[in-house]
Amino acid sequence: MKQNLHWIFKKWGFLKSDSPNILETRIQELEDRVRVLEEENIGQSNALYECWNSLDARIDILAENKTDV
Repeated sequence: MKQNLHWIFKKWGFLKSDSPNILETRIQELEDRVRVLEEENIGQSNALYECWNSLDARIDILAENKTDV
C-alpha cells in the first residue's frame, strides 16, 4: 500500500513549503525539553541517593543503639 510521504505535514496541519522550517523548530524544541528532563532526572536520582544514604545511616545508628542495650 502506497502512503503519502507528507502524511506528517497533513497530520499536524503544516503547509509543505513551510514544513522543513517548522519541523526543524519543533525538533529543536523537543530536544530542549529532553535536555531539561534529563537534567531533572539526574537531580531526582541524586536526591533519592541522598535519602537512601541518610536512611542507611539512621538504620545503622538504631542498630548500634539496640546492640548497646
